[in-house]
This record gives sequence, structure tokens and C-alpha cells, in this order.
Amino acid sequence: MDTFIIDVPVPSMGATVSELNVIVIKVKAGDRVTKGQRLADLESDKSAFEFESPCEGVIRAMLGQPGATMTSGQTFCQIETTDSTQRHLESKSAPTSAAPKPATAVIWTPRATKLAQEAGLDPAKITDIEATGPGNRVSGDDVQKYLAQRKS
Repeated sequence: MDTFIIDVPVPSMGATVSELNVIVIKVKAGDRVTKGQRLADLESDKSAFEFESPCEGVIRAMLGQPGATMTSGQTFCQIETTDSTQRHLESKSAPTSAAPKPATAVIWTPRATKLAQEAGLDPAKITDIEATGPGNRVSGDDVQKYLAQRKS
């Protein structure tokens, strides 16, 4: 069978969600994957979910990285496959290793960002908040605790 490389895109979560945060990556370049296998955990401002492989194959490049924010349609990873039903995703370029860099600052969940903004605060300027969420991210609970401490 003919093998080819596909660009697996970050999924679209609807008209109002264009960015997703990468929480955890479960595979790496060189790993063999099966259709439906969990590649990563992603989070939008509305929910967290498991991102699954669209086909069987071998991961040739992983562009998504924990802590990165990616846009819908952006290439998450490249898979070498023989699954002809995925031909529409065939890559126009060679496998790449250029991955989005994780943020070097504290990573905020979308809910935490929204709560801080609703309280009139700029999350980018808050440096003294304790991050207790998954992957050491600032969670909504962290913001609520922070706001309560500021009132006392």
C-alpha cells in the first residue's frame, strides 16, 4: 500500500472558539498510533477533551506542545499512513519539527482569564497568583482564591 503523510489539524470547536490550549501530549514522533488513540488533551474556554488520531500510522512530527495555544485548523501533528480516507489531509510539505513554543509566562485557563478580566484585572500583569491547575496552570479556583485574599 502507498504511504503518505497527513497534516492532522487542531479541531474546530464551533464558530465562537478559535483557540485551544494544549494540556498534555500522549505521543511523540516515531510512535505508532491506531485510529481513535488519544494523542493529547486539549482545552477550549468551554471544555476540555481528548484529541484522537484520525487514522492508524506513525507520528512523523509533533507540532503541538504542552502549554501552547493553537488555532483551529493549525497542524497539530503529522502522521504517515496508508489510510486512503485521509488523503484529503495529505501534507503539501515534508515533515516538520517547527513546534509552537510553550508560553514562558504563567499559563492561564480560559475560565481563569475570564474571571480575572471580569474583576477588572489584567492576567498578564498578575505575577503573585498561585497556579494549582493541571500542568501548573492558573485555574478559575486559583483566581477566586486570589480575589478573596485581595479583599481581606
